[in-house]
Amino acid sequence: MARRRQSVTIKHVALDAGVSMQTVSRVINKEPNVRHEMIERVQRSIDKLGYVPSIAAQRLAGTRSYLILALNDRERTIEGWRAREGSDWVDQMLLGGMLTCAQQGYRLIVELIDTHSDHIERELLAAIAALQPDGVILTPPHSENPLITDLLVAHGISFARIGSLRPGPGFALTLDDERAARLATAHLIDLGHRQIGFIAGPPDYEVSGWRVDGWRAAMAAAGLSTDGLLAAGDFTYASGKAAAAQLLDRRQAPTAIIASNDQMALAALEVGRDRGLAVPRDLSLISFDDTPIVRFTHPPLTAVVQRIAEVTSRAVELIIADRTGKHVSAEPVVVPAELVIRGSTAAPG
Repeated sequence: MARRRQSVTIKHVALDAGVSMQTVSRVINKEPNVRHEMIERVQRSIDKLGYVPSIAAQRLAGTRSYLILALNDRERTIEGWRAREGSDWVDQMLLGGMLTCAQQGYRLIVELIDTHSDHIERELLAAIAALQPDGVILTPPHSENPLITDLLVAHGISFARIGSLRPGPGFALTLDDERAARLATAHLIDLGHRQIGFIAGPPDYEVSGWRVDGWRAAMAAAGLSTDGLLAAGDFTYASGKAAAAQLLDRRQAPTAIIASNDQMALAALEVGRDRGLAVPRDLSLISFDDTPIVRFTHPPLTAVVQRIAEVTSRAVELIIADRTGKHVSAEPVVVPAELVIRGSTAAPG
């Protein structure tokens, strides 16, 4: 029977580098006040020996768990997966979070929690007890749930609130939603549209209100009315169809529609075509999120691009910096959005 290869340990790295195991541990854990030449010497030995730090060993060696927990909305995430209609929000969140965690010697774990559940505190307490995370990333609608934020404060856990600007504990980060909606609306106004409909997201998402505010602000700045041009959706395809039908049934139907996510924009595209409207000749469409599918529709949809991976990466950086005792600004972090113009918008025909 072949002998099992002996694993490389921190002791081997220390011997090779000619330093103490405590010094190796400080380098691995990126602790402050370690000389640059010492970091380089230890890193050379790590690379030479192929040493991979063990999170279990790191946890035993100090007070950190090297785990960051991200909470996402269970109901909508599972619904999207089962219907095979999920957006790439979760993919982009994992991309930004996992890569940044890996660079810092951390791991990212995602838990799905229903923010409306009567058992939310019990579920979250069970996750905290099992994982003992160094920090938690809250995504909408969890970002504004006081049951969650108060519980994290009570347990002394650092956390980031994506999609939140409300005063309070935790690091606030946004995807520039209000400005993004203004950009989208201004683009349509510049093309000559005056009747611009808006399909909003669910009210329990703070970002839904920001996007409506941006649309209203741009319309008001141009001296345009929004009466009867706002329809409610909940980020699902079905709600988008109902909202688009409501807008297009108006006696003076809009010549352009902005939808608060890609699923509702695709639904508006279908409703318009069912009524014989050509996009963009008879109806211009703009979406939020810019998931891959909107680039392959006919025509490809003009969309607001939000840097989800970047905002999650920043959330990880803030949590780790706070956990390691570094000074971190309490000012909200705004990751700018941009508008990508494609074939679904044109001057009204």
